[in-house]
Amino acid sequence: MDLSRRAFSALTGSAAAALALPAVAHAAEPGAASPAGTAPSPAAGGPGHGTAHTVSFDRYSLLVDGQRVPIWSGEFHPFRLPSPSLWLDVLHKMKANGYNAVSIYVSWNFHSPAPGVYDFTGVRDLDRFLDLAAEAGLYVIARPGPYINAEVDGGGYPGWLAVTPGRARTSDPDYLAHADEYLTAVNAVIGRHLYTKGQGTVVLYQLENEYASFVTSATGKDYMAHLYAKVRADGIDVPLFHNDKGRNGYWVPGGFDTGGEQGRYLYAFDGYPSPSSTPPDWGYFGTGGAKGGSTASPDTPGFTAEFGGGWFDPWGGAEFGGLGYGESRRTRDAAFERRFYLTNLANGIKVHNVYMTFGGTSWGWLPAPVVYTSYDYGAAIDEARNQTSKLLPMRQIGAMLATFPDLAELDRAEDTAAVGATLRVYHLANPERGSHLYFLRNDSTQPAVCTLPVSTAAGALTVPAAPGGMQVAGKDMKVVATNLSLGRRALLYTTAQPMWRASGDTQDIALLTGRPGDPVETVLLCRTRPAVTVTAGSAQTSYDAEAGTLRVNAVLDGLTRIRVQGGGSDTPLLLLLADDTAAATLWPRDTPEGPVLVSGPALLRTAEVHGVNLELTGDTAAPAPLEVWAPGRVKHLDWNGHRVTARATRDGSLAADRPLPGPGTVRLPALTGWRYAAENPESEPGYDDRSWRVCDLASSASSTAVPAGQPAVLFADDYGFHYGDVWYRTTVEGAAGPQDLQLTYQGGTLGLLMAWWDGRPLGTHRLPTPTKAQDTVASWTGTAQFTVPDDLRGDGPHTLAVLVRPMAHAEDGGANDAFKAARGLLAATLDGAAPAAWRIQGATGTEDPVRGPLNSGGLHGEREGWHLPGLPDHGWTPVALPHTDTRQGVAWYRTGFTLDVDRGTDASIGLTLTDDPARAYRVQIFLNGWNLGQYANDVGPQHTFVLPNGILRTGGPNTLALAVLSDGSTPAGLPAPALTLLGAAAGGVRVEDVPSPGYRRR
Repeated sequence: MDLSRRAFSALTGSAAAALALPAVAHAAEPGAASPAGTAPSPAAGGPGHGTAHTVSFDRYSLLVDGQRVPIWSGEFHPFRLPSPSLWLDVLHKMKANGYNAVSIYVSWNFHSPAPGVYDFTGVRDLDRFLDLAAEAGLYVIARPGPYINAEVDGGGYPGWLAVTPGRARTSDPDYLAHADEYLTAVNAVIGRHLYTKGQGTVVLYQLENEYASFVTSATGKDYMAHLYAKVRADGIDVPLFHNDKGRNGYWVPGGFDTGGEQGRYLYAFDGYPSPSSTPPDWGYFGTGGAKGGSTASPDTPGFTAEFGGGWFDPWGGAEFGGLGYGESRRTRDAAFERRFYLTNLANGIKVHNVYMTFGGTSWGWLPAPVVYTSYDYGAAIDEARNQTSKLLPMRQIGAMLATFPDLAELDRAEDTAAVGATLRVYHLANPERGSHLYFLRNDSTQPAVCTLPVSTAAGALTVPAAPGGMQVAGKDMKVVATNLSLGRRALLYTTAQPMWRASGDTQDIALLTGRPGDPVETVLLCRTRPAVTVTAGSAQTSYDAEAGTLRVNAVLDGLTRIRVQGGGSDTPLLLLLADDTAAATLWPRDTPEGPVLVSGPALLRTAEVHGVNLELTGDTAAPAPLEVWAPGRVKHLDWNGHRVTARATRDGSLAADRPLPGPGTVRLPALTGWRYAAENPESEPGYDDRSWRVCDLASSASSTAVPAGQPAVLFADDYGFHYGDVWYRTTVEGAAGPQDLQLTYQGGTLGLLMAWWDGRPLGTHRLPTPTKAQDTVASWTGTAQFTVPDDLRGDGPHTLAVLVRPMAHAEDGGANDAFKAARGLLAATLDGAAPAAWRIQGATGTEDPVRGPLNSGGLHGEREGWHLPGLPDHGWTPVALPHTDTRQGVAWYRTGFTLDVDRGTDASIGLTLTDDPARAYRVQIFLNGWNLGQYANDVGPQHTFVLPNGILRTGGPNTLALAVLSDGSTPAGLPAPALTLLGAAAGGVRVEDVPSPGYRRR
């Protein structure tokens, strides 16, 4: 191997100055053009520190203060975790696992119960969330809509907007007046957290969402131009973008008027390829042009605003064969992430957001018709906040992007091919640094063994040099790198994936990773023979004096440690070769005082150096070792506020003398002491409905036509009832009692209607459970036909009562006012004639300002506070569960339970309901007054519902109220619900009780 002096110097010359502490700005390497290096993530611990920053971009990446920042982001919706103190838990887990940014939707309906009313307090405290993101050290991509889709009711539009004039998502002035009012409110919050102003970490802001309508017409162009101007007028000065629904080239720079502003707007697109497909080339290696993904906007960085980290599941679970989100996670596993996300990086995508990283819960009446309560999504962090195996590739890739600036500026290089196996090889090179990256993808189910011709500072080589080649697992992908700086030393090539490197005051550390059992080869440049010690694991090393290289060969098995001293550098190098099992417990972290690497625990949350003390916080899922590499002045370790006795090791680390403790035992009580009460008095003929709203409107702004022949509009939204169940009552006069009754209604998936005549049940009509082909159908219409019993005919008056469960508004992805499709009754006829007048009752969304408009609906028990803690239910009937109830209608079950979870244990707890699926009923689950979901026993697939800590009092009493809606066609009632431990860790964050106002007599 002939390595020229110039090539050697280019890699090793003053790399220490260029690549020292990752926590500080990097200086330019010799010969490098500006912008140099990569900018660090925002400093953890505060909302911005008052220092203004610049945020811009070029064709390669985002530029923060002139330095490159590849954005490695995950989607997290604060509104899907209604416990604000737990937001920090998820943000900590994202930061620890390699993400440098979090992308958030803001849902208009979550903050606005009525026109002109906006609430950003409590569980809706967007200020707090953005402060916590800064505290965790994450950039923020803000996506406030006004339309978001997101599988939420109305696509995020408030229910009250459904009855306003003006077509949504257009330049219609009636709509824009409402949208501007919302943007004024939300932008006032976001504007307080702009990284450019040193007040937070928001670096990107999205206009609209997947807007694929009116692209070539003034209607759409004027709308986008209006949003752009409005956001800028509100003081949002970070770069703006729009996310194309696919690879369409819609709304690229220049696609609409930006008021003369240039270079401050990016094109982004969304992509959800099937896990069974070949990873697509949406960039450098694709077809190119407007429909080629990032090539639609060649002067802005490749930007996927949403790339599938999972997929949603519809009622009935047809998407995943009834197996739920576990199947989504299985089919989009760690290997999927490596294949698809590394393919994206190879294609030049440098702003990369995974949708979802934490899916959470569509609690209350938040879910759109196309999803059930859980929005787990198969995400890397599951609904119960557990870390899954999907997080490790994110940490490996994120750390690599953060500490190897070469990856921030790559061009496509000459094509090359693997030898000995059929692999897709992506070859890219950094034009300034001379580094080369090879992304090897195996699309076969069988492992592949190969060699690869590569370009290095020593010329063209075939790697590995060792016999046997390198291995790429079936349906997997790996990275081979050449000509990388490792701080004070240089890497000629490695067949292990670079994950992290750091230059400390006493030694350098380089961490390389791969699959267990992978043979890997790493070659370092060394001017003279170094002293090499394998301190743990097994590796073979050899020095080539003529070439000036040290070769290390190993088979990945746990954590192999190789200490390299001398060889042209006064500072030792600790080379760590970690298989995935070992890498899962390795936690790199930057601090202002220098880099830190922690080994052992299940999570590292924070690391702070104070003089000779290193204070660490984090989690353990079981007793775990602790070993720490830290700046040389550190002598003592604290873990979660407790001093840890540690000793110095020959690897330059501090190792705890004993394992960190695991979580305490979590004991969950049986749920007993149930009380029962039947309700739906509205069905009785003597019920006093005089305070109900009279249906007297002659026209509607709904996108559903008002049926002819009806005395008035019956649509629930027109009368201010947007969420949950709605009751209708009418009186039928006349001597001839009607015989045939037809009730036409409209709702989302699984909507249903129940009817009573003079208090007697007539039956229930249900909208269908969707097949896989129907899982995105959001509005369904049905007609219930009943015959009035013979003994209830004759002289009146007669009372007809109808209960409709609409099951949410459609989204508006097609910008066709689909969210305005009517909900509730559409028409009613008795023997062909319409009743003379109807009254309607439901929930207005303003009844409970703490829990918000989406928490409760119009059942009698909800209107009377039966779901609230403190209700005097002593007069209810004691029952033992399981309990059978055959009546059509609504019944309530209430009990209390007390938890005593150790304060140092973060226990995630759920409620599980399991019953014979032939029994047709639904359950609304209220914990301490919060509506945490809807269970459909005969539909599924969800049986366990997460009870978020904060709403759940893990150290005190709780009230559980279950509203059971039985359709009367089968035995129903309530099974024996059970509390279920979903995960436990020692550590966690300090959890605050979420305010849960109790019952007040009305």
